Amino acid sequence: MPESPSPSPSSSSLSSSPSSSSSAHPISSPPGSSPGHPRRWLILGVICLAQLTVLLDNTVLNVAIPSLTRELDAATADIQWMINAYSLVQSGLLLTAGSAADRYGRKRMLVAGLALFGIGSLAAGLSDTTGQLIAARAGMGVGGALLFTTTLAVVMQVFVSEEQPKAIGIWAAVNSLGFAAGPLIGGFVLDHFWWGAIFLINLPVAALGLVAVVALVPETKNPQGDRPDLLGAFLSTVGMTSLVFSIISGPSHGWTSSRVLVSAGLAVVVLMLFAYWETRIPYPMLDLAFFRDRRFTGAVAGAVLVTFGMGGALFLLTQQLQFVLGYGPLEAGLRTAPLALTVVALNFTGLSAKLMTRLGGPVSVLTGMALVAGGLTAVATLSSGGYSGMLAGLLLIGAGTSVASPAMAYAIMSSIPPAKAGVGAGVNGTLAEFGTGLGVAVLGAVLNARFAAVSLPVALAAANSVAQKARVIDSFSSGLEVSLLIGAAAVLLGGVVAAALLTRAERAEKASEPAAG
Repeated sequence: MPESPSPSPSSSSLSSSPSSSSSAHPISSPPGSSPGHPRRWLILGVICLAQLTVLLDNTVLNVAIPSLTRELDAATADIQWMINAYSLVQSGLLLTAGSAADRYGRKRMLVAGLALFGIGSLAAGLSDTTGQLIAARAGMGVGGALLFTTTLAVVMQVFVSEEQPKAIGIWAAVNSLGFAAGPLIGGFVLDHFWWGAIFLINLPVAALGLVAVVALVPETKNPQGDRPDLLGAFLSTVGMTSLVFSIISGPSHGWTSSRVLVSAGLAVVVLMLFAYWETRIPYPMLDLAFFRDRRFTGAVAGAVLVTFGMGGALFLLTQQLQFVLGYGPLEAGLRTAPLALTVVALNFTGLSAKLMTRLGGPVSVLTGMALVAGGLTAVATLSSGGYSGMLAGLLLIGAGTSVASPAMAYAIMSSIPPAKAGVGAGVNGTLAEFGTGLGVAVLGAVLNARFAAVSLPVALAAANSVAQKARVIDSFSSGLEVSLLIGAAAVLLGGVVAAALLTRAERAEKASEPAAG
């Protein structure tokens, strides 16, 4: 029988009615009702597998740079485009992909995302030229955008509100696992196969995911069937792509270069037009009224600042491990793994969800981000003596992330009507990309200003004595310390702001309950 936007009796907990849009939580579970989809945990496993594949390809290519340079005769600009084409396309399409999932069906977009990602992976693995590989990576980015938004949206549809924090925690843990495992898996594959194998290993995963999604995942979509906001989709894609491009280009081309200034200026103008357009139409892709919800704005503020501090700090940590402590790329990846493993352990065991339930959203966000800030401070002040000080900081960052990130993702998703779950997931992903890119840009700029050299390897090569090399490393370490402390302050500020706004939102909801009754 054909799919219908209206729910059947057996799937009433999976769809949204227009009246539910005013609820603070996407799915309620009245006494005696069904506790969500009967195969929800199996569905979560399926979508997490798809999510993991997408995330691995954000970092897996970094370890293949020497092989690509040698075998494809790739120039530096080619390598940059190979790496950035994927994240650039994915970032630019997140809002549009989320909106499409809400309108046309989240299962349908999940299937399309897996198919595009698999086709792009096959094309990348069989590429003979740098141009072919760049185009294939861009195609993978389209599939990645569809997958990234629909996976979180499906989580919100198949789980009731009581189980959503734990489910989102597992989803967030897979994000951290994908970030950490990319370089490790890439290094292992390159030790045994040629560089194309790092893409071809996606094919069996994509095929398994397609079969599982078709068999298990229920179809859900916006029952109101809003008309597509084509101009909004175009403006958001152009604006976000220009913004991410300017952030990516800044470190290598200079923040005052025409390339960066033109793309940043275009991003500002187009995103302003997007915001204006969204207020003028009755069927906006992104309803700007969401930003009047303190729960939403609090989570947004926290998400941007925590990813700002985390993204910038991890960018700096890899340099410290390799340039200051002398580890190779694979060794550096192994030594940052405790951060991700901590997140995985705390979220997969459900400890983070239990803590969030006990403390509440605002306190969870503040506690988690205070731990992250403390970890960044520990890395800045203790790691000069060796890896043990950095390890303590990484464990603190992992513990804080495992508490704060799911709490903020839940706050964002629960403040948006369930019919717009795809847009909510797109907002969440866009904020993560924006905050991370901004953190790399700003904290990297602080380091460059303090270090006052082109790069550490160039400065070390120019040093004529052991004493001069020691001074260069000391100067670089000092710049890293200042940058990490700025990142810690940004994360702590984000925790305070987010917790205050979320607390005010909860108080306002409680105050309105008697009047509503």
